[in-house]
Amino acid sequence: MEYSSEEESDFSDSEINDYAEKPYEQLRTGKLVVKTANGILRCPFCMGKKKQDYKYKDLLQHASGVSKGSKNRNAKQKANHLALAKYLENELASEADQTQRPTPPTPSSQDSEKELYVWPWMGVIVNIEVGEDRNTVCDSAYWIKKFAKYRPLDVFIFWNDNEPKAQAIVEFNNDWNGFVNATDFEKLFETNDHSKRNWKTKTHSSLDIYGWCARADDYNSNEPIGEFLRQRGKLRTVSDIVNEATRSRNTVVENLTHEIDLTNENLDELHYKYNEKTMSLSRMLAEKDQLHQAFVEETRKTQRLARNNVQRILEEQENLHQELEAKKKKLDSWSKQLNKREALTELERQKLDEEKKKNDMRNNSLQLASMEQRRADENVLRLVEEQKREKEEALSKILQLEKQLDAKQKLEMEIQELKGKLQVMKHLEDQDDEGVQQKMKEMGDDLDQKVEDLNDLQELNRTLVTKERESNDELQEARKELISGLQDQSSNARVNIGIKRMGDIDIKPFQNTCKQKFSPDEAMVQASTLCSLWQDNLTDPNWHPFKVVTIDGDSQENIDEDDEKLKGLKQEWGDEIYNAVVTALKEMNEYNPSGRYSVPELWNFKEDRKATLKEVINYIVKSIKSLKRKRT
Repeated sequence: MEYSSEEESDFSDSEINDYAEKPYEQLRTGKLVVKTANGILRCPFCMGKKKQDYKYKDLLQHASGVSKGSKNRNAKQKANHLALAKYLENELASEADQTQRPTPPTPSSQDSEKELYVWPWMGVIVNIEVGEDRNTVCDSAYWIKKFAKYRPLDVFIFWNDNEPKAQAIVEFNNDWNGFVNATDFEKLFETNDHSKRNWKTKTHSSLDIYGWCARADDYNSNEPIGEFLRQRGKLRTVSDIVNEATRSRNTVVENLTHEIDLTNENLDELHYKYNEKTMSLSRMLAEKDQLHQAFVEETRKTQRLARNNVQRILEEQENLHQELEAKKKKLDSWSKQLNKREALTELERQKLDEEKKKNDMRNNSLQLASMEQRRADENVLRLVEEQKREKEEALSKILQLEKQLDAKQKLEMEIQELKGKLQVMKHLEDQDDEGVQQKMKEMGDDLDQKVEDLNDLQELNRTLVTKERESNDELQEARKELISGLQDQSSNARVNIGIKRMGDIDIKPFQNTCKQKFSPDEAMVQASTLCSLWQDNLTDPNWHPFKVVTIDGDSQENIDEDDEKLKGLKQEWGDEIYNAVVTALKEMNEYNPSGRYSVPELWNFKEDRKATLKEVINYIVKSIKSLKRKRT
């Protein structure tokens, strides 16, 4: 019967002995069952535990350990198990498993059970003839070897020179194996009629030795043997030794049980600490792997950006070179046209003046717009102001480049005009007119000055181009900083400007399609699983569903609609999911075709396009002003 621990409230440790009487009485009356009908012993207070069947020794050890037990046990549990231990010792002592411990040999009769023996076990040998071979006979090693089958510990010889006979004491182990050896030693002499009884009743002289186990009469004798026995041992009955061994064993069992319980508690505590350390180490290793992965990705990203920047700079250099070559060709063409003309007409000069005025007006408009832009962004935070300043410097450099280009064009036109005039003057040099010669000299000097100014403008143009590239690099760094600062808002769908992961598949089409085929709960799981599967496909470098087509001499990569995976996706899940995967593929191929993982980008969610730096800065300015209004 299971004992309910909720029948009474808990109590203090001082009341354990008092409370143990009630469960002990329930055990005695059979209300709580320890021994089942098939003879199995069980603890009625631990019915929910994994181990149910016990041997008597194990159950007694369990009950004693809990009753004296650990800090984790409450007073009621200790009282219950104290009652169980008392019940096992008083009522079920007959159930002790005798095969699990050494059983002492029992004497054949009740009288011999109460007979007094010398303990530790001793054997007596008398009538030892000491003749010429006295050195051998009086040597203990001789007797140890002679009775080696009985495993004696030592042999002590008693003899003096005045007597022809000697006596000896054989010492055995003080355990039950020693008792068995001592009795077998005694039986050897009884078999040959050389026992103690034969020694006392012998009627004639004999040269044979006699032997027996040392008992009370030997212990109390006045001979040297008796004195030795009193010094080395004491008189004990077999029953006394059995009881003492039982008590000693029970004490050892209790101590070992207590030690086992304490060891188990320490083991549990160490196991808990081990698990705690293991979890901590696992977390540290996971964090280390994450940091390493982040470092590797950042390194790859930096290297990729560096390659892209170098490639962009080379392309820009090539474009500028081509542009300069085109302008040179254009200037050469103008020069040829001017050479064909004998003089510039008034209409052409007016056109040049009008172009100059238009350039001045355009420059003034750009300057006014730049000034208005600077006044509008004066209240932006330091980081935004810094980015704005860099943008304004870039715009100013562009304006300077345009001004220098206009000045260069104007200067080249003037040079061509002077060359034309010089050609005209050359036709008049046959007229030996000193005024004409002076005019040609002045025009030649003016032409040299213009050429020198043109070289200076070209040098300034190269300097401005270099600064413009540096400004572009700074703008790219500003874009990276803005991406880093807006990362936390990327998951907010309500913002107009934020971060979009280019190459990530939109999960909404998967959810919409799965809701039509599955239950609401299963639809979310299926959508997540399917989206993750195709995201893994996108990152697979071995899958490249693109084909190269040539349009107007320009090679382009388009989606290969005949790809087996894409065709299967479209047939099984429909156009909405297909279009989401294709969009992510195009983004991945545009932004990160080599790395095959998604990258962040500033995005205008309202117009669904890449956001400009101006849009992002204006968005940050508005957000800051809104926060200021909320705080005030």
